[in-house]
Parts: sequence; structure tokens; C-alpha cells
Amino acid sequence: RAAEKPPTGTLRTAGCDVAFPSQTVRPPPAPFPPQMGEFLDPLAEYNEEEEEKKYYRRKRLGVIKNVVAASVGAMIVYGVYMGLLQMQFILHYDTTYREVKYSSLGLEDIDKKMLMGINVTPIIGLLYTPVLIRFLGTKWMMFLASGIYALFVSTNYWERYYTLVPSAVAIGVAIVPFWASLGNYITRMAQQYYEYMNYKQEHVQEQKKLPKGACHPYIIVFQSISHIIFNLSFVFAELPTLVVLNPQLLQSSHILYNVKKCGADVQGMIPGFNDTVLLTLPHSMVLIEVESVLMGFAFLSMIIFLGLCGAAYRPTEEIDLRSIGWGNIFQLPFKHLRDYRLRLLCPFFIYSGFETAFAIFGISMSYGVCVLGLDNLWLLVAAYGLSTSIFSSLSLCLLRLPRWAGLAGSAVIHGVLLVALLAFSPPPRDPTYQGALLSIIVLWGMGSALNKSGLSIVLGMLYGEEKERLDFVYTIYHWWQAIGIFIVYLWSNFPMRVSLLAGLTHRLCYYGNQGAFLLMQRVFQLEPSLTKPDSQVKPGLNPELGLIKYPSDQEC
Repeated sequence: RAAEKPPTGTLRTAGCDVAFPSQTVRPPPAPFPPQMGEFLDPLAEYNEEEEEKKYYRRKRLGVIKNVVAASVGAMIVYGVYMGLLQMQFILHYDTTYREVKYSSLGLEDIDKKMLMGINVTPIIGLLYTPVLIRFLGTKWMMFLASGIYALFVSTNYWERYYTLVPSAVAIGVAIVPFWASLGNYITRMAQQYYEYMNYKQEHVQEQKKLPKGACHPYIIVFQSISHIIFNLSFVFAELPTLVVLNPQLLQSSHILYNVKKCGADVQGMIPGFNDTVLLTLPHSMVLIEVESVLMGFAFLSMIIFLGLCGAAYRPTEEIDLRSIGWGNIFQLPFKHLRDYRLRLLCPFFIYSGFETAFAIFGISMSYGVCVLGLDNLWLLVAAYGLSTSIFSSLSLCLLRLPRWAGLAGSAVIHGVLLVALLAFSPPPRDPTYQGALLSIIVLWGMGSALNKSGLSIVLGMLYGEEKERLDFVYTIYHWWQAIGIFIVYLWSNFPMRVSLLAGLTHRLCYYGNQGAFLLMQRVFQLEPSLTKPDSQVKPGLNPELGLIKYPSDQEC
């Protein structure tokens, strides 16, 4: 009956007539007025393929914006942190400043406790970093860490034990998560850029694992850009000292009057360094203004991370990353240490922390300041930062060279410099050595640039197709790097020749590790394999997020 035509005419029923309307065809709708036609009529010239290209072009530009914003934010954070710390240590070292402003406070003891908090606390970073990154997300972890650095700046308005030391410990807690998040974020952006470049590929549309080596060129380019921008933080960190403290410093002949030897012959930092380095004390309002400017830049970095950096993972990917259970997330960094690739790279991770700390505390102080004076410290550190920034661009050569070329170049440069420094003991207060010292610090910066950018690129290339493992890998890298900085902190009072010999021994061990690494990958062709997901992983989720099986020592 439903398919029958509706009745027409009049139907007489009990005492009334019911009329049924006849079936009529509706007239076509009137055309839109000419003024509204271009908005409401179907788009006759709409090209879906062209609009799709424009959409993914905007996506790619957004990825580049994310890389630049994250790098600039990290540069501002560390420029503010290192600049304030340097200015604070110079002020607190001066006896007159301590006695006049904080006679009974014990600033020297507070500084020692701060250094201990900054250098010792990261040792436990392997326990909590992956949990924090997966709980908060990569972007929000960077934002939270930059907030902790801003907290450290704010505590300098009121210099007391209960403000400075806890904030230094908080910075020690945030160091490993911040760097692991940044390395993970840059590598993830390279993966996203590949996906937006090849959006028509079937494995991209179905969100499958990327082909081996597909995103390696983007990893090299993005990591190089990130290191070029970040290393400028060493240059900007010298601005507070250059503007505020350098005009107040005494002459080098007074500061270095009791210094008898420099370079490889010294024990400790600079034996005989004068306790009074300031000619006049800076006004309190000037220091407050400088700290306010630094505080403003710290807040700017937080805004950059919050407003300009996009998400590293899709919401569904973040759910999958957390779905393996918090217990497994806690255990997986230790299980990743069974990967022979990470075990062979561990000496490089440790040396990465050693060479940066040695450039600042060893070359710049025991060689540079001891010979040229404290008023030239800014020049040495700025030359190091500018050198590392410029020579980080050499990592782009890895687009054509083997991935180990950057690490090999760093080993050769630092090995030659360490041998030269062992035999170099210039006399104190001799400005004729300025050119030689600047050349040494610039060459050391070149080796540092190749080492740091090379390590980040190698990790990205080894694990670039496994987005679910990046946070664990970069956590292990920066944890070992923090241990290297802690080792330098421990032997700060040792003879300089001991530090130089330790660094040279590590450089000699490089070739054995590199040979073993190439042997296992090329001859035995060992690659860690992923097993089926653990029983705690819910069905329907990404099977690659399960526990990881690595070749045993016997198999290696």
C-alpha cells in the first residue's frame, strides 16, 4: 500500500466529506539573485586536488614553524639561565659584595649547594622522565620545564637559602625531561613533514610504520636547524655580564696578581685567583632591572612553547602511547639499555656532557681567564657559542656522507686539541696569547657542534621510523649526558692533566666503539626486533607498542 499513489478526489464518510489533495509536481526553485549566486551556488570551479595540495602545504609550513619555535624557545630559556647563573656566581664570589650585602647569609655555601642540586639531581632522571613525557605530552613537558627555569629566575629577587637551593634542585629535575622532550619533538616534526609530503602514499593514509630511511633527510635538516639556533644561547648569555658587570671589574693585574701558572699545570679552577674582583658594587636597582628583563624573556619562552609549538602526536597516538600501562612505561627505559646500539653509543653520550662542561669550566677558565683576565670571559664563551652555531650547519653534509662522519670528525678535532692542550701552559696575564686561545675555543666549538648534532641525527636515523620509542631513546641519551656533566663537576678540583688525559682516553676509545657498531650492523646485520604486544596491552591498539626484544650478548 505504501507504494501506491495517494488517492485524489472526495471521500464521503459518516456525515462529512474528506478531501485528498491531488499529486502535483513542485516547480523548480527560483534561481538565486546574481549577488548571492557566487556564495550559494555549487562551486563549478572547485578543484579538490588543488585544495588538498594547499592544505598539506600549510601543514608543512606549520611543521617548519614548530621546529623554529621550539629551537628559539630553548635558546631563550638557556640564554636566560646561563646568563643569570654566570652573573650570580661572579657577584657571589666577590668578598666585598658578600660582606656588604649578605654578611651572615653564606652565599658561597649556597652557591655550592646550588651547583650540587643542578648537577646531582639529574642522575635520577631516568626514573621519571618517560612517565612525565607520556603523561603530560611532549609539548606540555617543554612548557612545564621552561616554567621551572622561569621560577629559578624569579627566586633571584630574594636571594636566600630556601629560595635559591630548592629552585636549583627543581632545575636539576627538569633538565633531562626538557632535553628529551626537545629531541623527541624535533624528530617527530621530521616524521610529520614526511607524512605531509607523501600524503597520497598508502602507508601514510593508513598510519602504518614508515619505510626504513624514508624520513632521514628531514631529520638531518631539522636537527641541524635546531642546533644552529639553540647554540646562539651561549652568545646571548654573555649580554648581562658584558653590560652590567664588565664595567665594574678590577684590572686583570689585580685579579690575577697571585696566579703563578695556567693551563695544563694548574690544579683546580685557577689557584691564586683574587677574592675581590669588583671595583664598585652594582646598584641594587640595576640588578633588579636586569633580572626583570631576564624574567620577561623567560615568560616569552613559555609563551612560545605554549602558543607557537603544535602537538607532536595525534590524540589517538597519545592514547596508544599511554595504553601499555604506567608500569611498562617505567620499565622500558631500562629494557632499551639492552639494545646494543644504545650501549655502544653510551660513551658518546657521556662525552657529550663532558666536552660542553670542559669548554666552559676548563678551557674558558683555566686557560682563557687565567691568561687574559676575567673581563675577557664573555669573549671566549661568545666565540664558543658562535662557533658551535655556525659549524652545526656542517651536519647538513650528512645528506651525502655516512651518518658516522660527524662523530668521526668531532673525535679527530677534539683528539688533536686535547694533545695540544696537554703541552700548552701559557704564562698568566699575557694578552699576546689571545689569538691562540680564541682559535682553540673556536675549533673546540666546531668539534662540539659535530658531536652534538651528529648524535641527535644518528639517534633520529636509527629510531626515526619507531615513533613509540623516541622518548625512551632521547631520555637515555640526555641521562648519560647529565652523568658526563656530573663527572666534570666531581673532578673540578683535580689537576688539569687528569681531565685532559681522561678526555683523550675517551677519544681513543671512539674508534673501537665505532668499529664494533659498524661490525654488528653491516656484518652480522643485527636489528632489534619487536615482539607481539604484552598481555597488558588492550586489543585493537598498535601492536608495535608492546615490550621489545633485543639480541642477547651471545647473539651479538
